[in-house]
Amino acid sequence: MVDNEGDYLLYKDPRKPLNIRIRDLMSRMTLAEKIGQMTQLDRRILTPKIMKDYGIGSVLSGGGSVPKPEATAREWVDMVNEFQKGALSTRLGIPMIYGIDAVHGHNNVYKATVFPHNVGLGATRDPELVKRIGAATALEVRATGIQYVFAPCIAVCRDPRWGRCYESYSEDPEIVKQMTEIIPGLQGDHPPRKAGIPYVAGKEKVAACAKHFVGDGGTTKGINENNTVTDWHTLLSIHMPGYYQSIIKGVSTVMVSYSSWNGVKMHAHHNLVTNFLKDTLKFRGFVISDWQGIDKITSPPHANYTHSVLTGVQAGIDMIMVPLNHTEFIDILTSLVNNNYIPLCRIDDAVRRILRVKFTMGLFENPLADYRLVKHLGSQAHRDLAREAVRKSLVLLKNGANADEPVLPLPKKATRILVAGSHANNLGYQCGGWTITWQGVEGNNVTLGTTILDAVTATVDPSTEVVYSENPTTEFMESNKFSYAIVVVGELPYAETAGDNLNLTIPEQGITTMNNVCGSIKCVVVLISGRPLVVQPHLSNIDSLVAAWLPGTQGQGVADVLFGDYEFTGKLSRTWFKTVDQLPMNVGDSHYDPLFPFGFGLTTTATKFQDQIASR
Repeated sequence: MVDNEGDYLLYKDPRKPLNIRIRDLMSRMTLAEKIGQMTQLDRRILTPKIMKDYGIGSVLSGGGSVPKPEATAREWVDMVNEFQKGALSTRLGIPMIYGIDAVHGHNNVYKATVFPHNVGLGATRDPELVKRIGAATALEVRATGIQYVFAPCIAVCRDPRWGRCYESYSEDPEIVKQMTEIIPGLQGDHPPRKAGIPYVAGKEKVAACAKHFVGDGGTTKGINENNTVTDWHTLLSIHMPGYYQSIIKGVSTVMVSYSSWNGVKMHAHHNLVTNFLKDTLKFRGFVISDWQGIDKITSPPHANYTHSVLTGVQAGIDMIMVPLNHTEFIDILTSLVNNNYIPLCRIDDAVRRILRVKFTMGLFENPLADYRLVKHLGSQAHRDLAREAVRKSLVLLKNGANADEPVLPLPKKATRILVAGSHANNLGYQCGGWTITWQGVEGNNVTLGTTILDAVTATVDPSTEVVYSENPTTEFMESNKFSYAIVVVGELPYAETAGDNLNLTIPEQGITTMNNVCGSIKCVVVLISGRPLVVQPHLSNIDSLVAAWLPGTQGQGVADVLFGDYEFTGKLSRTWFKTVDQLPMNVGDSHYDPLFPFGFGLTTTATKFQDQIASR
């Protein structure tokens, strides 16, 4: 609480009220120190010296930005602490906050638990489960020394052609509202009577980020970063409800969307960011840009960076995810303030909000991480939780020709069974995008987990022969006598714009596998995808169809339900269309004519309960 000269520093005294500490610190800050707090840079271009020289307020790891491949939790802690020591060595010793995209668990980190993506969690209809996932994610993030996550995504995806649809819990704003319960999981339960004020409950919790404000899931044809064309009422009733709940629950930060609303870029939207989010909704945390978000105010991006900085900061963005060229941003923003284009009161508003979050989190008292939590990374308890989430997320779309002849649950004891398909033995495909890298990965040597093939093998009776063939031919099928087949196919991993898709068909290889196998034998198709795909042409050939979404590392959860150890309970959180020509089509639309309606999901009876009944 004292400086090097022995003078008392009020802002470092945890006994003093929050606002007094903020006011005292800001009274000591130069313009350069304030602008440093507004700057967020990727670790790839950073050194502790840059942290010190520019007083950088925040660091991030973009997708795949890691200390080294397969870095351990301890190596993450060491790296974060080195950057923090740079921040603490500045004149005022303001700690930095480190952010990362932990969007389905701590997904950038080797051996972390990877939970189902949000589209699957929406199908669970279980906010309490999602809260527990938030708490587990917070522990794993803190295990690596990181204090801030760019999650949850509370987009309301209204068109599955959007490449980020799997990051959305549902097309229904009511389900998205319910799933904001992940925020108290990440941050801790918000104290009563403090709505709108950021809250993080200590060293085992993280600051959360509601994103992307606002309307990111409503763009025309689902084109990423495009234009959402709606009236004010629709924006408020469809895309805004998740933000009301997030703010009530004390979310620390809000990230602005790349997209536009009625032609105006959200990163430039003063009316929505300042007048509505900050002034009307009384949000007291800080607003952060997306990656190079202000650059994209112009077309082409970065064409007039001075205009972008001016417009973005004046719109009300408090922290800028620059994230690669700090000198350009800092020099331009400094010049804009010194030449009276941006008033100092706007800078002070941004810094006050950033410091409020840092003080609330206890960063000034506990800026450095230790190894105390490293045991939580990928812990068995978290893997068990992820397995439970997988079980509850699966949606059974078809189960035999009629209710009297169900195919599922499958018998564990059979002479010989076939497991086939591109996604049956591929952990990377099973996890989807935003896993280890931004776009996702393929193969089984990418992180720790259980493939669906391994799960099936571990579940069936020891006497059952399990044969695996990724792409069996019709000749192969004819020359083998299988009791039944499990075919696991779906989308290849993608993230953001790379996932925009106007046809939404199952990849050709998957269709061939389904045709070869399901034309010969009783088959269950498990579809791994971030959204509904075109299945109507194949449905008559399939005995049973399961939507497994993007289940993450714990494939055992799929086998748990296929073989009847647990019941199918998942319900569609998205409408399953017949053809893409119907899109966009959401529940409540006048032209609503789905293949499987919103809320659909068949159930089964767990065989272990049947066994218990039979043994009585």
